[in-house]
Amino acid sequence: MTALAPHIEAFLREHLSQHRGASQHTCDSYAYSFQRLFEFAARRFKTTPSALKLEQLDAELIGAFLKDLEEKRRNSPDTRNTRLAAIRSFFRFLEHRVPDALEQIRRVLAIPFKRPVSRIHGLAQAPAVCQGRDRARVQ
Repeated sequence: MTALAPHIEAFLREHLSQHRGASQHTCDSYAYSFQRLFEFAARRFKTTPSALKLEQLDAELIGAFLKDLEEKRRNSPDTRNTRLAAIRSFFRFLEHRVPDALEQIRRVLAIPFKRPVSRIHGLAQAPAVCQGRDRARVQ
């Protein structure tokens, strides 16, 4: 089993800020995403977040985490997609560090983003609110 802690630490402390030039806001957002994921996984495996192993973060677990975000935590598709973007970025980072996990990584990277409900599309479907020239502008 592969320890997760050294990889996530290298990703958050070195890769994002130094190699990718990510802002502090992005680094904080990614860290929060992983905090939520690790708390979810720790509950599921009845362990502590620090004891999690890379092999435990498979596509099935991440899919369940994303579903939990939407259904139990009532997060929007945009928030779900933000969390998934962080996870996918980390797994792309892992491709070069843990070649033994390439199949697991491939499956995680195949998890699709959800299409958010378009606000403009919603406006176009509301003729009582947007009429005439105004409705034409949003279409």
